[in-house]
Amino acid sequence: MTPKGEQSRGAVRTADLEERITGALVGAAVGDALGGPVEGYSPDQILERHGGRVHGVVGPWHGERWRTARPIAPYHKGDGHVTDDTLMTHALVRVYARVRDHLDAYAIADHLVPDLMANPRWIPELQAEALPLHRVFLAEKWLVARLHYGHVDPREAGAGNIVNCGAAMYMAPVGLVNAANPAAAYAEALDIAGAHQSSYGREAAGVLAAAVAAACAPGASPDSVVAACLSLAKDGTRAAIDRVCEVARGCADFESALGPLREAVTPYDTVGPDYRNPSLGARRPSRLHAIEELPVALGMLTVARGDFRQAVLGAVNYGRDCDSIATMAGAMAGALGAPVPEDWAKTVAEASRLDLWEPARTLAGVTREIFEKDVRRRRAHERAFAGMGGPECSD
Repeated sequence: MTPKGEQSRGAVRTADLEERITGALVGAAVGDALGGPVEGYSPDQILERHGGRVHGVVGPWHGERWRTARPIAPYHKGDGHVTDDTLMTHALVRVYARVRDHLDAYAIADHLVPDLMANPRWIPELQAEALPLHRVFLAEKWLVARLHYGHVDPREAGAGNIVNCGAAMYMAPVGLVNAANPAAAYAEALDIAGAHQSSYGREAAGVLAAAVAAACAPGASPDSVVAACLSLAKDGTRAAIDRVCEVARGCADFESALGPLREAVTPYDTVGPDYRNPSLGARRPSRLHAIEELPVALGMLTVARGDFRQAVLGAVNYGRDCDSIATMAGAMAGALGAPVPEDWAKTVAEASRLDLWEPARTLAGVTREIFEKDVRRRRAHERAFAGMGGPECSD
């Protein structure tokens, strides 16, 4: 028998619902904070800048010039600060806490958008209290422009936005609310993400939620998570996941995986080799392409055999959009029950001035409430179906 806390290949220890929700949300925030300071750079650039691979929390890429080195992004990335990935994830948890039921695109318009626009919060990268709207990226500001000012049908508001990982990066709560039910998580996330994204950006949101839901199932492993994703994913997203994870199974560690995973995802990635100067076809709708972040996160989870530390460090050192890759890898590994290193979590919580555990406590309670509602709704349907001459259902 494998001792508690140790992992055999593709297997992780048993964890209850609260542990999985905590692991996923805290793990996502930790991955986000570790990846932030090296976002946008290549593995070779990261290696040169840090004199080796990143193995934990590091400072800003430009040091004390973090505010002025890139005027378009005057953010203090590094030193354990979470980015917009975590801000959006926590915002979605607050929507679940308000609605206390499954969400749809209208819930995004009615609750998430006002939360971004009207409630100042501590923004770690700004080192100030501000509206989350003032920190999120342009693809997330789209939500406000389209839904609040444009009054677009929420189910269609994502059409026209750049196709990126903007919706997928904060969909872990959807997978947790639908724990152990990947198909339901996929459907709910697709509805929610319709307000934000289209094409393979929306598809990635659905598949990420499905991955987190699959990771929550008792006995889940990286292989079972990937299998659940492949059973639901469509078009280029499915092809990219299949190819990247096939390559990942042949890699011994994240160092050996950095180049091969990038090579595997390249045919499906529209951004191109220079992440900061996207190609002409970048982020346009397509049935042939996929966002880079989700397949690579699943690949690193596979390489790490579910180990949180190795999955997240692989994602971080991959570079490019590595804060989002590490957010996704951290959420999936945490949902599998892999322990999040306490020193990392403590450092990120203190540096970001955020209680990383409170959203998990909130979502765990809401998840149980929603499940009870689902049971009552299912029983009512069973009785109605039986009343029409269908088979009697046993309790």
